[in-house]
Amino acid sequence: MTANEKAKAKTEQATGAAKAAAGRAVGNERLTAEGRAEQMKGDARQAKEKTKDIGKH
Repeated sequence: MTANEKAKAKTEQATGAAKAAAGRAVGNERLTAEGRAEQMKGDARQAKEKTKDIGKH
């Protein structure tokens, strides 16, 4: 997994978690959903990169 892609995945996961928490705190369902979606995007990016790493070995 390249360091750049790994950093992007972690950033997306952290940003998504923060948005989701903020949305829950203020009762904003749209913000909560956006946060969850961004977090899932980071999870998917991380899984994709791990799969690529497994294929190299």
